[in-house]
Amino acid sequence: MAGTEFTAQDVAEWMVKEIKFRGILSQSDAIAYVRANFGEAFVFVNENGNASLEKEVKKAFRKLHGGKVAWDRDGFFWGWT
Repeated sequence: MAGTEFTAQDVAEWMVKEIKFRGILSQSDAIAYVRANFGEAFVFVNENGNASLEKEVKKAFRKLHGGKVAWDRDGFFWGWT
């Protein structure tokens, strides 16, 4: 891939790899990593004032993991199922 032109797909692939390797990925870790390594474009602040991943990232992520990752609403993390 040329330069630093990342796509939502790149971010989603990183997330799936992380979760496969570590078992879980907290939302705060994901946001911090994505901001630092992929750029601010993939993060936004939602109506509750919380940092969230951009819609295209979530879409690509869901497609990639195909149901193998679950979101833990109480713990604010994704886990490999």
